[in-house]
Amino acid sequence: MKRTVLGLFLGLLTPVALAQDYVSPEAATGRYQKSGGEAHKFIIAAANPLAVQAGVEIMKAGGSAVDAAVAVQLVLNMVEPQSSGIGGGSFIVHWDEGTKKLTTYDGRETAPAAATDKRFVDSSGKAMDRMTAVVGGHSVGVPGTLRVLELAHKKHGKLAWSKLFEPALKIATGGFALSPRLHELLESDRSLNAIQPAGAFFYQDNGEAKPVGTTIKNPLFADTLKAIAAKGVDAFYEGPIAEDIVRAVNTSSPYPGDLSLADLKGYRAVERAPVCLPYHEHKVCSMGPPTSGGIGVLQTISLLERFDLRGLGPHSAKSQHAIIEAGRLVFADRGIYIADPDVLPIPTAELLSTDYLSGRSALIGLDKRLPVAEPGVLPRKAAVNWVPAPSPEIMSTSHFSIIDQWGNAVAMTTSIEAGFGSRVMVRGFLLNNTLTDFSYADVAEGKVVANAVGPNKRPRSSMAPTIVFDKGGKLEIVAGSPGGPAIVGFVAQTLVAMLDWDMSPQEAISAPHVIVFGRGVTVEPELAEIVPELKALGHEVRIGEFPSGIHAVRVTKKGLLGAADPRREGTVGGE
Repeated sequence: MKRTVLGLFLGLLTPVALAQDYVSPEAATGRYQKSGGEAHKFIIAAANPLAVQAGVEIMKAGGSAVDAAVAVQLVLNMVEPQSSGIGGGSFIVHWDEGTKKLTTYDGRETAPAAATDKRFVDSSGKAMDRMTAVVGGHSVGVPGTLRVLELAHKKHGKLAWSKLFEPALKIATGGFALSPRLHELLESDRSLNAIQPAGAFFYQDNGEAKPVGTTIKNPLFADTLKAIAAKGVDAFYEGPIAEDIVRAVNTSSPYPGDLSLADLKGYRAVERAPVCLPYHEHKVCSMGPPTSGGIGVLQTISLLERFDLRGLGPHSAKSQHAIIEAGRLVFADRGIYIADPDVLPIPTAELLSTDYLSGRSALIGLDKRLPVAEPGVLPRKAAVNWVPAPSPEIMSTSHFSIIDQWGNAVAMTTSIEAGFGSRVMVRGFLLNNTLTDFSYADVAEGKVVANAVGPNKRPRSSMAPTIVFDKGGKLEIVAGSPGGPAIVGFVAQTLVAMLDWDMSPQEAISAPHVIVFGRGVTVEPELAEIVPELKALGHEVRIGEFPSGIHAVRVTKKGLLGAADPRREGTVGGE
């Protein structure tokens, strides 16, 4: 059944389609019953019960939100290997309740020093098709997740680094039961079972995915974890592990990479300033470039603020139309202005200015679809001849939200990009294919774009880990989602549902999605009744499901409320 879903998904992966339509990062695998969770001391919402359990264990031992984040990520690496891991990259938004300081940490992957803008252009001068670009060592960027966790832990951790590895080590050695969702995604994947050593690890001798419930042990990953736990993150970026990563990347077939030991050793996670905007009586903050997600979420809600969304109601065609139109304008800006801020001057302040956003919002009318959503005009140097350039981003990603017993919070979105990343596996973990987040199709056409491949450059992302404060400046909401370019819509709509429509976190996350990307709008089946009215307003609409993975927690007068997306296997834990 899932082969058909993924076959359709892969069939859409052409440069033309990617410039126009949303493509799902992972096949949808149905719904799981979720009722949310409540706690009073600390709380975690994440994509797998074993990962949540690991975080709870660490916080019961006196760990901070960052300590729990390390444990959660390491377990997710095993139980949700298609989505994230130490072979990928991450963004962290952290709130320190004691100092009242909000900080963001950039652990996005970087291109090797040898990378050029023609990386995914074939010998005939055409852009590679999507899966040719994805599979193999040439799509692997220098992983950043461990470095960013190390940076955050040094500043905000309470427990010893090695302690945080204990839950993951237990699972790596003792094993875990292969879940229904992971089984279905393995069954759907067209390439993983033919690529070693991943094929032998995930599949049976007959080429079929290991059955649901199979105990999966990972002794190679256990050895990797032991080395990093004992020696620190340098054990990953230098020495035998780094050598094995470079060898795996550069000898992969048919598309080897050009990663060097110097690339790994030179990688640095970066502390960056958050991006924030008011929304009604709240303050919403997120991650800035190189992700477009934070700016995108802030722009979306700002464009919507002048509309009476509360009066229009959550399930009306008019409210969803306004959200669709805001999303179209936001993605027009994303395609031209957002890239690596360490390489190019990104106009973050201009994109979030009151005057600019007021003018953009005025373009939205409730009576019909805007014929063309053009990027806004900003002052920029004439020598930088940027043009709109969508990136073919189909992130297979995960997000978790944490509040600890001291009131500190972590919103962390973490990714290896496509489902199962580059398919290159080394030492028990998969490596990312994040370099395909660069805008290579436009480069093949001779265009000068901000998000072109470049040496040591970080590709644009859509990840949007988000923290919201109430009118008194107190921590209120921690949220985020996977979903590639749909992340902005998932997060913005979740915030609107909670802040405008008074939904609980679980109600907001479970609510049906209406997502626009390019020309098309996808409406989840529960809102099929508004499709005729959306079409009458000028939208091209289809009905489908999204494998979003929104996880959010909210501070209330009664305690802490958490919610997990019913579209994945996540849950909520706490005390």
